[in-house]
Amino acid sequence: MALTLLAFDTPNARKITVALEEMSLPYAVKIVDITQNEQFDPDFLSISPNNKIPALIDTEGPDGQTQTVFESGAILIYLAEKTGQFLPAKGAGRVATLAWLMFQVGGFGPAPGQVHHFVALANEDDKRYGLQRFMAETQRLYGVMDRHLAHHEFFADALSIADFAVLGWVWRHARHQVDLAQFPHVQRWYEALMARPAVQRGFAVPLRRS
Repeated sequence: MALTLLAFDTPNARKITVALEEMSLPYAVKIVDITQNEQFDPDFLSISPNNKIPALIDTEGPDGQTQTVFESGAILIYLAEKTGQFLPAKGAGRVATLAWLMFQVGGFGPAPGQVHHFVALANEDDKRYGLQRFMAETQRLYGVMDRHLAHHEFFADALSIADFAVLGWVWRHARHQVDLAQFPHVQRWYEALMARPAVQRGFAVPLRRS
């Protein structure tokens, strides 16, 4: 099998399983258990030097050579360009897709990710400031998305890798302590995507060892 996804059960990995399923690409999964610090293994670092999951190995890359890719946004672009799906080749649709993809990787990921960190702390004094800061930013980002989706079915009008990227993080809205009913357009978009069979398959892929 040409494609191997190195991953664990996180929003950034789910972005990729959803994309792979939507693109109807066969792939294998190699679990990298970040709770056991496997992301620091030398073999993994040779593929993902930033010691982050997910990463991708494609033995049928450009010019028939093996290609490795790290960073979830880069993986989405790589897969979209490999298949010619979910990323227009040119024009306004491509610009919008890349803009919303960068919105996710630069903002709607780092901010709710910090919420994940601080909400798990046991010491109330430790968590109070961090939660106040990052929950406010997370709420702001949901508002940005909601206003946009009030006038668009998907982030770049046509379904794209930007939607897959954002979906991985909205999937964790309960952990962000966000009620999607407060953001009805995000909720409409989220429910529509989660009803897609390929998206359901993407979220059903086992990304933890049993």
